[in-house]
Amino acid sequence: MSTLATIFIIAFLIFFHELGHLLASWSVGIPVERFSVGFGPVLFKRRKSGVEYCLSLIPLGGYVLPRCASEEEFAQIPALRRIVMWLGGPLANFVLAAALLAMLNVISGGFSLNAVLLKPWLQVAQQSAQFVAALPTIFMHLDQLSGIIGIVAAGNSFVGGGIVATLRFAVLLNLNLAIFNLLPMSPLDGGKILCCLLEKLHPGLARLQTGFAIAGLAVLLVLMAYTTVIDVMRQFA
Repeated sequence: MSTLATIFIIAFLIFFHELGHLLASWSVGIPVERFSVGFGPVLFKRRKSGVEYCLSLIPLGGYVLPRCASEEEFAQIPALRRIVMWLGGPLANFVLAAALLAMLNVISGGFSLNAVLLKPWLQVAQQSAQFVAALPTIFMHLDQLSGIIGIVAAGNSFVGGGIVATLRFAVLLNLNLAIFNLLPMSPLDGGKILCCLLEKLHPGLARLQTGFAIAGLAVLLVLMAYTTVIDVMRQFA
């Protein structure tokens, strides 16, 4: 039961991240063709108001596909509008983390305007700064990394600890998802933003985007495979 609850929490946070991209796209007038939670074969889809909403087989991410005939057409969209679209996902996770922290503040100390409106954002800033400060240490000790199996295993212990522990797990995962996606590596949001900024500095740099994206994707796939092996070894240790 805890495993199902943990998987549901992870899927919901991914959904909220992609919803942020969708709303940000609409806010700057970028039309959207597809909104998908998950990758791979489509399990369920429904088209509404011109957007195809999909639930796909592999629940390890998601994507928002702009309605553009080609990469060249998408590149013609002003850089600021594309950056707003890419920032929408991480921003949505920060907002959700603040909302969850507000719930935790009310549970632990009762309702007040400070507990609901101000303190959560200070907590988001503090916890985000701690995570960013720890990033170099994390990548220097790769044996401490966890993939989806490790995250689910850790989530099970949180979910089994009750509502407060579950909310804390959701906050932690939310902030990790937001900050990880802001890393300057394609195909993450931060990598796409970096490529967009380089393109503005010199149009010729736009030709590097494909190679940058392929290299980044290769690194992420290797990292995913490595953390999966590490997670499995930990489970049987």
